[in-house]
Amino acid sequence: MNRNGRTRKWLAAGAIAVAATTIAGCSVDGTAVREGGVDTGHVDTDQFDNLLSECEVLPGPTIAKAVGGTSADPNFFGANCRWIVSPQIIDVTFNWFEWGDYNLEKETAQNMGFTTENISVRSQSAFTQRDPQRPSVCGVTGKATAGGIFTWWVEPEAPQGGDPCAAPIKLMELILSGAY
Repeated sequence: MNRNGRTRKWLAAGAIAVAATTIAGCSVDGTAVREGGVDTGHVDTDQFDNLLSECEVLPGPTIAKAVGGTSADPNFFGANCRWIVSPQIIDVTFNWFEWGDYNLEKETAQNMGFTTENISVRSQSAFTQRDPQRPSVCGVTGKATAGGIFTWWVEPEAPQGGDPCAAPIKLMELILSGAY
C-alpha cells in the first residue's frame, strides 16, 4: 500500500473515532479552573457588584435633555450602555473602556473610514468621529479622567438638523464635569 493509502486510512479511522465519541457523548469529571488558577470551590461575586455602574453615570432625564428629547429608556446595559430617547427616537450609546487607548481608538475610527476632528472637552483631549455614509450620526471619544476612554454616540432615526456632534459633545461635557 502506498503512503497516500495509509494516510487516507488514518484519516478515516480518526473521523470514525470522533464520530463515535460524539454519538456516545463525552464527559469530564472535575471543575474547570482557569490556567494558573486554583479551584477554591467559591466564586467571589463581590467583584461584580458595580460591573454595570458606568451605565448609570448619567441619569436618563439628563441624557434625554442633552440630546433634545423628553425621556431616555435604557435598552441594553453591558459592554456598551444604550438608551432610546423619545419622542423623536434617538439612539444613544456610551462606553467606558478603562484600559482603552485614545490614539488606537482614533486610528481605528479612521481605518473604518470615519472622519475625525480633534477637539477639547473640559480641557480633555477628545475627537469627533463621523461616518460619511450616515451624516446625521456622530460619536465623541475623550480621555476619561479616571483612566481609559469614554465614547458617546448619538444616532437619530431621522436627521435633526444642526450640528450632529453637538449632542455627544454635551454628553461628554456632562460626564467630564461630574455635574450630573
